[in-house]
Amino acid sequence: MKKVSILALGLLAAACGKHSKPQSSASKMKPGHLTQYVDPRIGTGFHGHVFLGANVPFGAVQIGPTQANPGKLGDGWDWCSGYHVSDSLIAGFSHTHLSGTGIGDLGDVLMIPTTGPIRVERSVAGASPSGYMSRFSHDDEVVRPGYYAVKLQRYDVGVELTASERVGMHRYTFPKSDDSHILIDLKEGIGWDRPTDTYLEQKDATTLIGYRFSTGWAKDQRLYFAIVFSKPIEKFALYQGQNPLQGNAAKGTQIKGVLSFATKQGDQVLVKVGISPVSEANALANIQAEVPGWNFDQVAKNADEAWNTELSKIQVQTKDQDRLKVFYTALYHTMIAPSTFNDHNGDYRGADQKVYKNANFKNLTTFSLWDTYRAANPLLTITQGQRVNDIVNTMLHIYQQQGKLPVWHLVGNETNTMPGNSALPIISDAILKGYTGFDVNLAFEAMKKSAMLDERGLDYIKAKGYIPADTQTESVAKNLEYSIDDWAVAQVAKKLGKTADYEYFSKRAKDYKNNFDASTRFMRGRVSDTEWRTPFNPFVSRHEKDDFAEGNAWQYTWLVPQDVEGLIELLGGEKGFTQKLDSLFIVKGDMGAEASNDISGLIGQYAHGNEPSHHITYLYPYVGQPWKTAEKVRYILDHMYTTKPDGIIGNEDVGQMSAWYILSAMGFYPVNPANGAYVFGSPVFDQVDLKLGNGKVFHLKTVNNGPENKYIQSIKLNGKPYTKSYLLHKELMNGGEMEIEMGKQPSQSFGVAPADRPRSIHD
Repeated sequence: MKKVSILALGLLAAACGKHSKPQSSASKMKPGHLTQYVDPRIGTGFHGHVFLGANVPFGAVQIGPTQANPGKLGDGWDWCSGYHVSDSLIAGFSHTHLSGTGIGDLGDVLMIPTTGPIRVERSVAGASPSGYMSRFSHDDEVVRPGYYAVKLQRYDVGVELTASERVGMHRYTFPKSDDSHILIDLKEGIGWDRPTDTYLEQKDATTLIGYRFSTGWAKDQRLYFAIVFSKPIEKFALYQGQNPLQGNAAKGTQIKGVLSFATKQGDQVLVKVGISPVSEANALANIQAEVPGWNFDQVAKNADEAWNTELSKIQVQTKDQDRLKVFYTALYHTMIAPSTFNDHNGDYRGADQKVYKNANFKNLTTFSLWDTYRAANPLLTITQGQRVNDIVNTMLHIYQQQGKLPVWHLVGNETNTMPGNSALPIISDAILKGYTGFDVNLAFEAMKKSAMLDERGLDYIKAKGYIPADTQTESVAKNLEYSIDDWAVAQVAKKLGKTADYEYFSKRAKDYKNNFDASTRFMRGRVSDTEWRTPFNPFVSRHEKDDFAEGNAWQYTWLVPQDVEGLIELLGGEKGFTQKLDSLFIVKGDMGAEASNDISGLIGQYAHGNEPSHHITYLYPYVGQPWKTAEKVRYILDHMYTTKPDGIIGNEDVGQMSAWYILSAMGFYPVNPANGAYVFGSPVFDQVDLKLGNGKVFHLKTVNNGPENKYIQSIKLNGKPYTKSYLLHKELMNGGEMEIEMGKQPSQSFGVAPADRPRSIHD
């Protein structure tokens, strides 16, 4: 049956037809912008799990293609972000995605333009006549910060996407067809996500409103939306699953809507989708505030400008174009999250599911803290001053709403994922570095209370100083992480003059020693004060069934960044420590058939693809051997980060993998994430200009730089000799200029003297 045009469509641009790529000014970027070095495809292969699509820095919207729905891990694990480069099918374009996680969730408000018979179910295979998925070619994709385009081969429809902070914008270019459609599917999500209640209503001639409530990794997700079309709606149908419904509004667990119309060749439809954690009215207000007009190209340009502004905070110089691409793509990846979780007017939904009006800070979410406390959050303290205050304020409000600081927070939900209380070192780092844009006394209260709860093994920590291995999984990982957290609490207590708290948490920070077995010289699970868990194999890592979290004893024995001196003593002094550390990078063994996929990027048993290993290469300067750090860091920089889709050696983990690269490529890394010191490694750029969060600039110049010149020979800071193998945060934030001379052979003097070595605590 011939359809009457229900969107009074004009020819808004030149015909797209059988285009190979969308021809639009939005697909171009301003010459000289650092966005030209960003390739969002990096990390879409292997186990990178990165988001691909359009967004702005730290935005609430991540609009992009959604392919598979992998369910609970299994064969679809590499689709946790909704996209994997190996796939040739697109189910549609969703407005929320995760980036780099090991669990899939979100994927809210999926939309897809189609032609031909109406299809309302997602097909399993692209050729399935009953489903709406379409094949596509990577040759037809255009991907850059703030812009994504592709051609849906099944329908001959060109799709372009861009975004503001809370609004996703679509531009569809249709072929000639009497049966063109736009499907809105509120059933489909990503990974573990399943709808619990959905609603869709035609509000007026151009607007739909609704909500999508779902459960998954985050158990109680509530997203409200408004969808505005560029022309009036004339035919709109609603479905519950595959069953047609009457009326202009519907509520159920899998509501879908279909707009139908006729198109001429090259007709374009523009769509704006605003999202909100609070209400449909706020979602509509977000559109009116952020994208009031219909200039798609301008929105894409604004997104490009926003990305360039943030990327320009670190400007590097090198003749190696691939290095530039890896670096700026990594920097881009560190700014996808934490993501905005409030409305333009400041309203947000708290962890208690109550609505808080007009907040005086920017509420955030997607806190992958077990990953990011190590380097991604310390990186933000250098260049993102206001963002650090917003992060801490968000955490403190979460504490007031749920009774503890976040562990792994997602869209207002506590997931309690991963061992430890990793908000503690993040807040400690901010306080010790002098950030004051939050209530410091409330922050300490929140840290102390979170550390004193009787949950997730903390009751055993308080009673025994370790977690008996037969009481719960990941006992060693939890104990070691809690020791790091307790050290962080102790240092804030010391700063605030709370002597009793300082002494108590300093003692608990040494509890990691209770998992060290002197007879094997490994951290291992213990059942009681006199009995270790047996059998013991330092190579074995049984996924979700062992004493470690995504790792083994070889990797976890080094997870003592807060007290490297104490670990040196446990391993028999500097000689024993060095021999053990050397062995880590060469020893090989079978991790077992159940080993976690997260353990990747192996050098011996060092696993760069997973976070517990990230500081280990930087331990050599603590025993006066910085050249060994240089060798290993340079190898990782050169071989485990590339410009290809599989160019990230493990899960991106919401910015942590990339943060390691950014800091290491500049030449330093925070072994202890909360002591305000960065240990030198092997810088790869000729020059780095760091625009600091306090308005100053730190210039880093590398002399005699080159692929073979990986060893630091000497350093000058503001023209004066600098002999230490570390740099303090307060020295960096003063601005100025550092000159590093490199060479082919290890220096026999730089950083060798005991007085020049990094320490766990710096006055």
